[in-house]
Amino acid sequence: MSAAGVKRGVRNRVAALFAVLVLAVTAACTGGEGSSPSPSTSSRAGEAADVLAVKIDNVAPARPHTGLEQADIVYVEQVEAGLSRILAVYSSDLPPVIGPVRSARETDLELLRQFDRPTLAFSGAQSRLLPVIDRAPIDAVPPSKAPRAYFRGPDRPAPHNLYLRPERIPFTASGVDAVAELGLRVGAPPPGGEPEDSRTVRYPSASVTFSWSAGSERWLVSLDGAPARTAEGERIGAGTVVVQDVDVRESDFRDRSGNNTPFTETVGSGDAVVLRNGRAYEARWSRSSADADTVLSTSDGRRVDLAEGPLWILYAPRG
Repeated sequence: MSAAGVKRGVRNRVAALFAVLVLAVTAACTGGEGSSPSPSTSSRAGEAADVLAVKIDNVAPARPHTGLEQADIVYVEQVEAGLSRILAVYSSDLPPVIGPVRSARETDLELLRQFDRPTLAFSGAQSRLLPVIDRAPIDAVPPSKAPRAYFRGPDRPAPHNLYLRPERIPFTASGVDAVAELGLRVGAPPPGGEPEDSRTVRYPSASVTFSWSAGSERWLVSLDGAPARTAEGERIGAGTVVVQDVDVRESDFRDRSGNNTPFTETVGSGDAVVLRNGRAYEARWSRSSADADTVLSTSDGRRVDLAEGPLWILYAPRG
């Protein structure tokens, strides 16, 4: 495990011990979509997760998104029928509402192993995936466990209208950017790089485009060719974009229509492109095991640091 992971483990053990002591003193003084996991994955009393991950819809009827612009990290992955879906990670701050919320996938469970027992908010999951979610080191919070935290919006049809009020689930923002949990940091760009105005990542039935805006010092995001906007109409932007070439294979799961659910392999290594400050940098990504951080480095082994602002990570199918 990385040094960052060891530190997080120590911190969590101290937090857990403190929680037990608090409970002991208190006792002495006072004498949606798909199914949901069993109670065995509910948040444990006194343990605060490092990050909140929310599975977010990413088709046209689900846009504009709500609260996505406040995510520290935005992951984009391929799902059934060649479409894409978002996993937004929060730690430094929480918006009052996030959504639309959709169902979890097997890929999410391996991806989230990079964090220490994160909270995962999602609308449900395929029934055969539920036991896998039960065994995963996450705190699962679907609507069945926190019904007051979710609501249906009146402005669009189901299933694209389920929203989360994060203040009503057992999670408190740490105030620290979630990228720190990955062992990443903000710093100077590596030497070299090529000027880049725009980069598009394509999935079989979806695309994400990033266009550099020198005025806002952000990569402005477009989804399926349309500008991505907040619920208030502002453009959504990224400080750094990482495109990881990954293997995407069939899994053992299918959706209700019989489409196979692709599994994105986030453990391993491969080529990557890092976009920051209007330039593109060729890089390599590597992750030695599910509980290890993903390392980004240049061809000569230098660590790649990030620019200020949200981090978007896109898993691009190899080939």
